Amino acid sequence: MSDSPVIFKRSKPKLGQRAREKSPDTNDATSDVTSQAGDESPITLASKLKNKAKRSKPKSRLSFGGDDNTEGDEELFQVKKSNLSQKLKLGSHPGSPASLPASLDQANISNGSPSYSAAYLSELKASTPSSRRPPLNDPYDADMSMDGEIYMQSIDSVDVFADNDSAIPSESSILNAKQKRERIRTTVTSNGEDYISLSVIKRSEESKGPHPESRLMREEDELGEGDDEFAEYTSAQERIPLGKKSKKVAASKRKEAMQEMIEDAAEEDDETMEWEQEQLRRGGHLANDSIDAAPTKQVYKAAPIPTSTPIPTLDSAIARLAQSLTTLTTSHVTNTTAISSLAEEREQLDKKEQEMREMVRKAEAKRSWFVAFREWVESVATFLDEKFPQLEKLEDEHVSILKEQSDMITQRRHADDEDDLSLFFGTLPTPPQPDTEEVDELGRTIPRANPAAARRDRITARAARRLRHHTTSTKTQTDEEGYSTDSSLPPPDSADLATALNKLSTSARAILSDVRAEGFKNPSLGLGKWFGEWRERYGDVYSGAWGGLGLVGAWEFWVRLEIVGWNPIEDTRTSLDSFAWYSALHEYSRSPAEEDEEPEMGPDGDLVSAMISTAIVPRLCKIVEGGALDPYSANSLRRMVDLAEQVEASVERGSQKFQALLKSVYMVFANEVSTTESLLAPYLSLNHPPFNPESIPARRRFLARRTKLGQNIVRWRKYTGERFGIGELATRLVVRCIAPVADGGWDVGGEECVRKVVAILPSELVPASLKSCL
Repeated sequence: MSDSPVIFKRSKPKLGQRAREKSPDTNDATSDVTSQAGDESPITLASKLKNKAKRSKPKSRLSFGGDDNTEGDEELFQVKKSNLSQKLKLGSHPGSPASLPASLDQANISNGSPSYSAAYLSELKASTPSSRRPPLNDPYDADMSMDGEIYMQSIDSVDVFADNDSAIPSESSILNAKQKRERIRTTVTSNGEDYISLSVIKRSEESKGPHPESRLMREEDELGEGDDEFAEYTSAQERIPLGKKSKKVAASKRKEAMQEMIEDAAEEDDETMEWEQEQLRRGGHLANDSIDAAPTKQVYKAAPIPTSTPIPTLDSAIARLAQSLTTLTTSHVTNTTAISSLAEEREQLDKKEQEMREMVRKAEAKRSWFVAFREWVESVATFLDEKFPQLEKLEDEHVSILKEQSDMITQRRHADDEDDLSLFFGTLPTPPQPDTEEVDELGRTIPRANPAAARRDRITARAARRLRHHTTSTKTQTDEEGYSTDSSLPPPDSADLATALNKLSTSARAILSDVRAEGFKNPSLGLGKWFGEWRERYGDVYSGAWGGLGLVGAWEFWVRLEIVGWNPIEDTRTSLDSFAWYSALHEYSRSPAEEDEEPEMGPDGDLVSAMISTAIVPRLCKIVEGGALDPYSANSLRRMVDLAEQVEASVERGSQKFQALLKSVYMVFANEVSTTESLLAPYLSLNHPPFNPESIPARRRFLARRTKLGQNIVRWRKYTGERFGIGELATRLVVRCIAPVADGGWDVGGEECVRKVVAILPSELVPASLKSCL
């Protein structure tokens, strides 16, 4: 066909397919097809009409074209074609194929000479185009064909290029045009335009602004930008909804538009698809092979007659039935076995389900219990963080009280030793005194020390103290001379010491005065309950987490609070097993048993020994080093040996904690021996003074105190063995402190004292010089 296809884009609401213009030949063909359709059955025609009614859509509002269904109400739009194309189509052109005869018999043979008649020339002139043919604009593009959908959506409409009618002007029309131009040239004024304007409108006489000759166009002078023409596609008519109702209406419109688009996309009928395939095939975009071939007509074939089979015999039927029975029996046994195994498996699954439920229940109970236990432990930790500093302050205060008491006794004992040494060795030279007098802050003169007067006052006080002690003792004064420990304080100092200890005890009770919970007052109701329940419920977790040691660490506060202010050297009535914490831990460490049976040790072991090594032994070391142990007192040493035996019953002898306790006792004796050596050294360099009757008892008293110190060292060595050089310390005391003083008064008590010391010391510790003297 010579008609070029018209390409256009459907508007937003998809319209029905526009009827295509048909030529008279096409109409004839259509009438033939209609006559052929009349032969179809009424049911087929009804179904087609029904489908066509369903596919009907609102009519297109295009500016051109129409619908086949219109009954002459509106004038149809037809593309206007040029005279030449119409003549070519009708076959009026001499060279057209239609003007050629059907056969050579019908052709008229001319004489062959050209004919230039007026009719032929006019016809030739009419058929000759007056302008160049428009360039071919092939709408097909490979890139555009790959994106046909986008191309169809982006193009709103495409104008139909019509052939422009143009003809060669005649001579008269040319002459008329020349005369008109000449007439206009002569009649127009001088200020008019001296050229023929190509513009189809009249030139405006208004002012074009300051630069009329400029060809630049201002922005406000631009007209016809197409906003109004394409308002439907450029959202120029859209309005922003401001109210609630307008927003609702806009949402509903948007929803309807989306629904229409969905329906348009889903509406694809067979006729449309067939028409599109046909257009693609005509355009050369599809190969002829892609078109489905018409279904071939099926030829009826008769069913084949089966071959005859012989009638089965009785034996074969019985054999077949027996085989089937065997197969059924086997399958029955197999199914029965499978059912039994499935039943057993179901029972096992039920048991596992019960076990899993029980495990889940136990896990949940365990989780909830440990959550509560964790909260309680955190509360205990907060309590200990608040109370432990107060307890440590009281312990330091107790050690300072013991150290002050020990310093007072040691200073008085050293003053007595200096007085005795000055009697039989002589008085030490007095350092030169400054000429200027010393004054205090208030300008008062500080009296200078008088060693002689101070010595007389000490001797008088010592005599009165010994007399008072003699009246209350059954021993004679001779036996007490020098062997009295003299560790008692004066009455005022004793009263002050008792007041300080009572205040310390009151402060210790005040630590728990603000506590109301019984679990924090009594650890057996708090720690014992929770840790005992933990051990009873979850023993494996308790053992893996070393719950017993955790209990000891938490119970340490109450143990130290109970023994604060306790002096194990002086308090002979209180032992370790008399405390409440000892009984509580002993009971916790052993499982309950009948009255006649001995309770067995629990999985934690003996927690009493752990508590003694953790809290008691370090506390005893601080008390001993603070001055609670008097190295000259036999009673203090005897009490120390008993205390060490109690600790040894719970703690191994070779453990570090027990060795630390033994070393603290050794350091007390070593410090006293070093103090005696430093005290005696300056007196040994003096010349012997004139005879003084008081020098003999003074020498006896000094040697008796050193003998008692050596005796205590030997007793402690007997318990501990040769540890930390305790035997060497005893030998050093004899060689450096006792022998030099005894040599000066060998005949007046020195020999007797040396013999006593040699009798006390083991044979391996006696120096060879003393053996030769004796």
